[in-house]
Amino acid sequence: MHNLSRRDFLSRSSLTTAGLALATVARAIEPFKRPGQPVLRLSLAAYSFRQFFKDGQRAEKGAALARTIDLFQFLDFCADHHCEGAELTSYFFPKETDAAFLHRLRRHAFLRGLAISGTAVGNNFTHPKGEVRDREIALVKLWTDHAAALGSAHVRVFAGQSKTLTKTDAEKNVITALEECCDYAGKRGVFLGLENHDSIGTGENLIRLMKSVQSPWLGVNLDSGNFHTGDPYLDFEQALPYAVNIQLKTEIRRAGALKSETADLPRLVKLMRSANYQGFVALEYESAEDPFTAIPATLQQLKKLFAS
Repeated sequence: MHNLSRRDFLSRSSLTTAGLALATVARAIEPFKRPGQPVLRLSLAAYSFRQFFKDGQRAEKGAALARTIDLFQFLDFCADHHCEGAELTSYFFPKETDAAFLHRLRRHAFLRGLAISGTAVGNNFTHPKGEVRDREIALVKLWTDHAAALGSAHVRVFAGQSKTLTKTDAEKNVITALEECCDYAGKRGVFLGLENHDSIGTGENLIRLMKSVQSPWLGVNLDSGNFHTGDPYLDFEQALPYAVNIQLKTEIRRAGALKSETADLPRLVKLMRSANYQGFVALEYESAEDPFTAIPATLQQLKKLFAS
C-alpha cells in the first residue's frame, strides 16, 4: 500500500466529500424542464361542490338535500361545461368504493370525453412512527392505487401539521413518509402533488421542503388561494416550476387582511404561461356564491383566458 501524504489525503477526502454532496444535490427535486409551449388543460375539482355530495365525508354541513349529487353527476357537470378533466376528491367517494366502482367511474368519464385529472386525500404525515402514521401512509398508498385504477397520474397530498412536535421533527417525519409513498407511487406511474397547505405558509418553505425529498415522483399541487403572504402572486410564481397540478381559486387573502379579495385570474394565467406550465388547471371554487350559478361563468372565463 502506498503511503499518502497528509496533503494528498486531505485533497482526496475533499474530492470524495464534494462528490457525495453533488450526488445528493443531483437526487434532490429540481424544477421540471418542459420543452415546447405552455399547455393549460381545464379541469374542475369536486371539492367545489363539497356541501352537495350525498356520499362520503362532507367538508361542510348544511347541504340542500334537494340538490345533492354523486360523482357520476359531477362528471356530467364537467362534461356539460366543456372541461377537459375532472378532479375527484376522495372525501366524496362512497364508503363501499372498490375496483368495480372505480372502473364504472372511469368508463363514465371516458364516454363523456373527460380525463380524470387527479384525486386528492386529506392526510397528515407529521406523526412519529406508530399506528397513526402507518394509517396515514396506508391511506395515501390506497388512493395511489385508486388513481391508477381511474387512469390518473396525480394524487394531491398534504404535509400536515403537529400540535406536539417541533417543526423540525415534524418535517423529518413528513420527508420520510413522502419518500416512502413516492417510491410506491412511482412504481404505478403516479405523481404525488404536495399542496401548499397547513403550516407550509410560503413558496420558499414549500420549495425547501420539496427539495428535501429525494424522489422523481413528487411535485407541487399548487393552490393559488393558499398563500396568505404579503404578495401571494409572488409565492405562486416561485412554486410554478415545480407544479404537477394547479388548483385555481377565485379569491386570495393577503397577510393581515381582514377579508379575501377577488383573484386576478388573467395575472395567474399569465404567470402559468411564463413558467411554461403544461398540465391540468383545476378550478377549486370556495367563494360564497352558489357554485351551480358561479362555476359555469368562471369556467367560461378560464377557457377564454387559456385560449388567448
